[in-house]
Amino acid sequence: MSKILASFLVTALLSTSGLNEAPLSLSETGQCQDSAQQSIDKRASRKDSVRKLDKSSLIASLKDGGYVIYFCHATTERDYADQADPLMSLENCNSQRKLSLQGQRESYSIGIAFASRAIPVGRIIVSEYCRSWKTANLAFGEWTQKDSRLNFLPYEDYTKDHIELMKKNVMPLLTRPPLPGTNTVISGHDDIFESATGIFPEPQGIAYVLKPDGKNGFNIIANVLPSEWAEF
Repeated sequence: MSKILASFLVTALLSTSGLNEAPLSLSETGQCQDSAQQSIDKRASRKDSVRKLDKSSLIASLKDGGYVIYFCHATTERDYADQADPLMSLENCNSQRKLSLQGQRESYSIGIAFASRAIPVGRIIVSEYCRSWKTANLAFGEWTQKDSRLNFLPYEDYTKDHIELMKKNVMPLLTRPPLPGTNTVISGHDDIFESATGIFPEPQGIAYVLKPDGKNGFNIIANVLPSEWAEF
């Protein structure tokens, strides 16, 4: 995948005891610390500091609705910056990275978990990349909206301005309250999420549960690996 030009600062950690205690606030985060125009490998990026909720608390909370669940699309056959390929077309799935068999299984497993736990889903927002909307199709049988704000910018290496533009694009989707009694599902990409949070979402298929705060920000409540949904 593409390489992010700067590390980000996230100043608060989740408490270990659950939803009622100081989650990680991201209304003011996502600013680049280093203005130097120098690429860094994503493996050197800041590690995720989100702590896990216990399973029963997380499922109970999701059943009440009110969350934005951001999925990095399921696992693909290989990982490369296809957005920078001049032959890549959003209209042609054969020109893009494809979901692997593992990614297809991950998507099905996620959908089965949501259905069996009766987790209410309202809007399902996807990028225009095939791997994004196919993840949603396999998991939920549909998507509500394709949104270009979830797309990559067409570069392999990003400048600070590129990162700020991606953040500006995606923040309205992350901070918009879901429809009453539902959760909003987003199927997007890693660099887009990192631009807004400073967290590189890996592995592919991982989900982050966000709680919009009503003040153009959000709290990160938990993350869930693709294999963990079946354990709930």
